[in-house]
Amino acid sequence: MSQHINRQWHLACRPQGMVKESDFAYHEAEIPQLEDGQFLVRNLYLAFEPAMRGWIEDRKSYIPPVQIGEVMRALSVGQVVESRHPNFRPGECVQGGFGWQEYAAASERGGLMPPTKIPADTPLTWPLGVLGVTGLTAYFGILDIGQPKAGETCVVSGAAGATGSIAGQVAKIKGCRVIGIAGGPEKCRWLTEEAHYDAAIDYKAEDVEARLGALCPDGIYLYFDNVGGDILDAALAHIALNARVVLCGGISRYNEATPPPGPKNYMNLVIQRARMEGFIVIDYTARFGQAARELTEWITSDQLTFQEDIQEGFENAPRTFLRLFEGKNQGKQLLKIAEPSLDRL
Repeated sequence: MSQHINRQWHLACRPQGMVKESDFAYHEAEIPQLEDGQFLVRNLYLAFEPAMRGWIEDRKSYIPPVQIGEVMRALSVGQVVESRHPNFRPGECVQGGFGWQEYAAASERGGLMPPTKIPADTPLTWPLGVLGVTGLTAYFGILDIGQPKAGETCVVSGAAGATGSIAGQVAKIKGCRVIGIAGGPEKCRWLTEEAHYDAAIDYKAEDVEARLGALCPDGIYLYFDNVGGDILDAALAHIALNARVVLCGGISRYNEATPPPGPKNYMNLVIQRARMEGFIVIDYTARFGQAARELTEWITSDQLTFQEDIQEGFENAPRTFLRLFEGKNQGKQLLKIAEPSLDRL
């Protein structure tokens, strides 16, 4: 395959404020030649997470930052097309951290996410969304950090997003009354009519703090936060005694050139003897299999639904990434870049 070109997107510069398409540079390279123990993956779908904004900043984090001139880091699903590894055969589909490129030489270990095989009866997009880090983040954030109890009121921000939509449904399955905060009437309608949230607040058209006060007269017992900023502050104003605040993300602040001040209502954590805790899903790697099985059971029993926003075309990778910060995505943001070239095993 050395005569073929491997199209890639590299990180061109560190973003200043809002991430831009020009922060990435198109590049063409040779398709990698395999060494013993490696296999060649042709990417089919790329996944996009708000956390990727943090991966391209030059600061200490839970993983090293992407370096200038490197292939942009991303999770993806692909198909093995060549192999010098006894456990990976051409035709098998795998998920892993293969990045914004068409082809990647992979090994059994290493990278953002070690490659794992996708069962032939599993839809190719599911391991990047509902059964991938998105669904797993919602699962462990709600159950392990949030510890929901039947009858409690749970509020989720970014509730129509890939993680938020699943988080609220997991809380609902556990018997909570669930309120979602999202942007726009279409997203709010989906939450109440499709995801069966008890209520939805449109932060673009409504006073979030006032609506939380009206919808949560006894307070918020479990708050799952994806956005930070003013919406987190509004939720803190209404937390109940012994509430749990789960910090999953802070998309409202990811593109700020200068971080804004912290929440004004944080002293409510003291007054209400509440707990606010952040987490990273990779800390739960040993339990991924068990969580994915339970999520699958909820899907097949119609207790859990989800959305996928699938754009197309490798050339659109930077543009698709920006959709996350423009509020354009409906559910999990994916980019389809190829069809399987071999019969799927």
